[in-house]
Parts: sequence; C-alpha cells; structure tokens
Amino acid sequence: MFTRLLVGLDGSPNADEALEQAVHLGLRFKSKLVVAHIKETHRLGRRVSDSGELLKRAEERVKDAGLQVETIVKHGDPDVELAALARDVDTVLVGRRGRSAPADVLGKTVTSLIRIAERSVIVCASKPSPMNSCAIAYDGRETAQRALALVARFASVTHSTVHVIHATVDPAMGSMIIGEAEAMLSLQGVKFVTHIEPGTPGAAVARVIERTKCDALFAGAHVGSGEGRRSDVRVSHAEEILLHTDIPVVIQP
Repeated sequence: MFTRLLVGLDGSPNADEALEQAVHLGLRFKSKLVVAHIKETHRLGRRVSDSGELLKRAEERVKDAGLQVETIVKHGDPDVELAALARDVDTVLVGRRGRSAPADVLGKTVTSLIRIAERSVIVCASKPSPMNSCAIAYDGRETAQRALALVARFASVTHSTVHVIHATVDPAMGSMIIGEAEAMLSLQGVKFVTHIEPGTPGAAVARVIERTKCDALFAGAHVGSGEGRRSDVRVSHAEEILLHTDIPVVIQP
C-alpha cells in the first residue's frame, strides 16, 4: 500500500503542504512520488504558473529526502487530469485549497477530484502530520467499510490504535453499526477504541480528535440520491469534518 503516491502541485501553499505530507508518507512506505502539475490557461491563453520551476523544486525536495520521484506536466482541467493519473498510483495527495479558491474549505478541484477519482484521495492539512495515530469516521456504508479496511492495513504498519468514531442520535443503532467495525478490526488483529458520539459528524470527530490527539482521519465517500453515477459521488460529511479539524483526511471511494 502507498508505494506510488501522486501529488498535485499548483504553486499554492496548500499544495506545498501536500508535497511535504507525501514525503512523510513516502519515507514510511518507501514510496515513489509522482509529482504532477496541470497547466491551466485563462480564456486568452495566458499560463497561470511556471511548471518547470515548480516541478524542479519539488523534484529536488523529494530527492533530498532519499525518495524516487517522477515529474509530469499535463494540460487541461486539474481534477480530470489528476483523476486519470491516479489510476496508476495508490493514492493522490492534494491541498485543501488551491490557487483558484483560497477562501473555501475545499477548493473546486479537490471537491471534484474526490467525486471522480478511483483511488483514495488524501486532503492534506496546513502542516505535515506523522500520521501515527489514526481515526475513522464510520457510518457503516460500503465506502466506509473500505475505508475501515484501509485504516486497518495502515495501522498494522504503524502499530497504532484505531479510533472508530460514529455520530448518531440513536445510541442503540450506533452500537450495532460500531459492532460491525469492531468485528472486522478484531479479525485483523488491530487494536481499536470505539466512540459513539452525539451530534453532527464534524463535531463528533473534532471532540474525539481533541481527546485522543489523533493525527490522521479516514472516511468513506458515498453515492448521493441520484442514479448511482460517479458524478453523484460526494464525500460523506467531509466539508463539515474539514471545518472542525486540521489533520490529513484520507477519503476512500
């Protein structure tokens, strides 16, 4: 897992943090980093950024860390091009906000990428995290189950305890859903602690992270109320969760 990491760079500080997070993760898993810059143009055709200098700095940073690196330049829409590149890697790392949406919790590219990517997307925080202590926002959905499997594998490498968080207004139903996660983690031999919390998922996650000092969060995406098309896929409560916490969030499709 995580042997090939794709990083999307656009020259923004948040993208730089995604590169640093990829280096942290790459050192742990001995990964190869694929650093990509997608050239966008204004309507008049003027280039937004200097991809050559941007990728050169990134390549030097990764090599200085002792990791293998490949750089790629593409033209087009960043979300579409990154999703296509992501098919050949294990996960893609992006900053929460890019150059085009500095005031939003999630930039337009990130929001779209999560909907269309076929690999996990790590939405990076404002500073790199060692990702030593993992939490998962678990709602029992199919994608949450895949996120649970991913965090179990991750925790087996980091030898950490997984904190399973479920927000609910019905503790009895919450216990049933959490029980599914407990059974799976027990079979995997992973240490875990469960948290059934009142309130919204974002607030629940924030409380548990504050108590436990977890430094990475896993969550599943899910299909909306439409026809089940990939275009209907959205992150389960991700924007709310991102409003409440500043740690890397791994979104599993």
